[in-house]
Amino acid sequence: MSACVPTRTDDHPPEPSGPAGPSAPSTSGRGTPGTPPASTPQGSRRFRVQGSDLSASISVFLIALPLSLGIALATGAPLQAGLVAAAVGGLVVGRFGGAPLQVSGPAAGLTVVTADLIHQYGWRVTCAITVLAGFAQLVLAAVRVARSALAVSPAIVHGMLAGIGVTIALAQLHIVLGGTPQSSALANVRALPAQLAALHPAAISVSALTVAVLLAWPRIPGRTGRVLRTVPAALAAVASATAFAVVAGLRLPLVDLPSWSSHALPAMPQGPVLGLIAAVLTITLVGSVESLLSAVAVDKLAAARKVPDVRIPRADLDRELAGQGAANVVSGALGGLPITGVAVRSSANVSAGAVSRNSTMLHGLWIVLAALFLVPVLDLIPLAALAALVMVVGVQMVNITHLRSVKRNRETLVYAVTLASVVATGVLEGVAIGIAVAVAVALHRLTRTRITEESRDGLHRVRVRGQLTFLAVPRLSRVLSQVPTGSACVVELDGSFMDHAAYEALQDWQTSHVSQGGTVEFTGRAGSRISEPASETHGCCRPWTPWRNHHCGARHATGSAHPLAKGVSSFQRDTAPLVRDELARLEREGQRPSQLFLTCADSRVVTSMITASGPGDLFTVRNMGNLVPLPGAESDDSVAAAIEYAVDVLRVDSITVCGHSGCAAMQALLSAPPVGTHTPLRRWLRHGQPSVERMRSPHRPWARISGRLPADAVEQLCLTNVVQQLEHLRSHESVARRLADGTLKLQGMYFHGGEAQAYLLTSDEEPPRPANGHGHNHRRDHGHGSGNGDGPRHGHAPRLDHDDHVHGQRPDGGHGGGPARPQEFAAVFAPVAPAESALVKARA
Repeated sequence: MSACVPTRTDDHPPEPSGPAGPSAPSTSGRGTPGTPPASTPQGSRRFRVQGSDLSASISVFLIALPLSLGIALATGAPLQAGLVAAAVGGLVVGRFGGAPLQVSGPAAGLTVVTADLIHQYGWRVTCAITVLAGFAQLVLAAVRVARSALAVSPAIVHGMLAGIGVTIALAQLHIVLGGTPQSSALANVRALPAQLAALHPAAISVSALTVAVLLAWPRIPGRTGRVLRTVPAALAAVASATAFAVVAGLRLPLVDLPSWSSHALPAMPQGPVLGLIAAVLTITLVGSVESLLSAVAVDKLAAARKVPDVRIPRADLDRELAGQGAANVVSGALGGLPITGVAVRSSANVSAGAVSRNSTMLHGLWIVLAALFLVPVLDLIPLAALAALVMVVGVQMVNITHLRSVKRNRETLVYAVTLASVVATGVLEGVAIGIAVAVAVALHRLTRTRITEESRDGLHRVRVRGQLTFLAVPRLSRVLSQVPTGSACVVELDGSFMDHAAYEALQDWQTSHVSQGGTVEFTGRAGSRISEPASETHGCCRPWTPWRNHHCGARHATGSAHPLAKGVSSFQRDTAPLVRDELARLEREGQRPSQLFLTCADSRVVTSMITASGPGDLFTVRNMGNLVPLPGAESDDSVAAAIEYAVDVLRVDSITVCGHSGCAAMQALLSAPPVGTHTPLRRWLRHGQPSVERMRSPHRPWARISGRLPADAVEQLCLTNVVQQLEHLRSHESVARRLADGTLKLQGMYFHGGEAQAYLLTSDEEPPRPANGHGHNHRRDHGHGSGNGDGPRHGHAPRLDHDDHVHGQRPDGGHGGGPARPQEFAAVFAPVAPAESALVKARA
């Protein structure tokens, strides 16, 4: 779907990265997005808007219209000023800004600042201040300092927004109750008892209805709720309150949009020069920081969006700041409110499926049309409804997610002080106080270094926790002087910074202590040595790399000690001191593993490494081929005994069967000699014969890895074997009982060593359908298709011709197998994605 509007942008809409990419034919007959139609000369200009941008612009317009009027009401500006700012924000910032999906307009973040300026200088001078703030933003963009605004602590920004939200809520509460707001937050608090004693029932009823609809609208259940939620909650709330007021005949103050011919324009600034400069700087600072932070947030939202699958370019922050400056110049010149990027409208734009800046520009166009042709409808809106809407927005600015993030990062004091200061003194003063507190907290943490010393078995350990600066050198020297002369000492440094003074103090003490017969070793908290000669470490040995096939110590080894004994000796020297306390705890408390991990005895499969587990986490059973003999099968019962013990005694929560690439047991099964050879190995491998039969069966779908075919017959059997052994597990009485109770889960896993990639078993894809329509899936040979749903992409399946038993045809003579049982789904192994970094988790 496409439409034509009288706007143009140099930024072509991003091309989809999925199947509907630039190579896909256009369904509208006009070419792919961002490229000229075939019938249009390359040099001509066409105005193109995608259907998703059109629908998103309408959604954003329906949200922005009532909010713009409400914010204008909250500032005390003419209500038309909110519409002017919304239109200019959409058209100017949408065209020239650097964040394609960000929506700009009048925002709650500048409400308090603008209200103070109107109260002090009047509306026309405030418009002039907005123009000057726009020019200041253009200058900042020209010198490319946009990213410097992101250096402000998030706790200060969140505290500022929360303080603004509290101030807005307190002011609008008076209008909700039928009164008039005071000039400051503290004055509003003091006047609240008198306002509660003189309530206005009509205003309260309209406001209560607005708040109720606003909060309940997103929570309407069922199909009806999904249909109703296509209308934004803000519009539904204001429309419901307006309809109620009209039907009930309530006498309330209403929106009054005067004729545009009498619209107020800016006047020359008058007043103290320093005061005007401070006002311009306040608008510039608050508006710029809020816009840039919002642009960064929109980038994250767009990157996380699954549908539509369109690449959105990252925001150019300097260009975005220039767009905000140009918009403020135009808005102020036309008698509009100050403009910033608005997170609420931007997130709605992303959620509605916008794919380019055309959505933002169209939303501005709809605002212009509404301001010109919907004035009679807008004049029916009660002011109490707009006040209730803005009051809820103010309350929501005290964000619980922000509070949790601030608490997690130990910035609660900065947040609370900034919030209280903004409420008590104003935005600029509150932010300045917040910055001062943040600096003081940072200095306090920089100087808060804990240095302790303890002695055990003749070894002295000095622990340093925190940043080691010159301020901590006196305490460090005092503790180091307590280490006896000639003793062995380990200095454990747990901090990310050490200045020159602290380094010199440590080096001087080390030199003195070693010269008197002592030994000194520097380590980090994890036990890794630091500041030691390279000849001692040989560049690779570390206490936590015993899994790595290295022989660093062999070059200097003497005698004929067994290699394993050497490894144990290295463990006692390097690793045992680090894990002794943890192992002692496990010894006292007994084993409490969370899961049974059944895997192959292959020496290359290191369970602790691929599962990031430690001592006591897994109850591990290893055998050749990760096999689970069926109950009653002739065996030594060792696997069955381990399963029963883990399930009934240890009460594990889950059992994982883990296969791996290049499994020797699976290779042996594929090349097994004729039946009748009786060796311990063959007797054991017979428990894997059901896996071979499952793979060859024409009535079962193939197990496979998501997105590709098995590399060869061995990998196919490795995957199938995991699925088959999970079925064997269900046959064990203890497992079946816990599964029926819902207290046990089974999980299949495949580890590809060459890729260092783990795959988890899922069963949520449909079984492969017959490829030729005659009841057969040609999955294995002669190039008849893949049989796993990926045939058109992969061309043909690999031939499983490693031996006479698996060669082109299945044992029943069919070509690769017939149709799978209808009720059985294909077993698909999906790759495990890397976990989020600790930094991402901390910011979540």
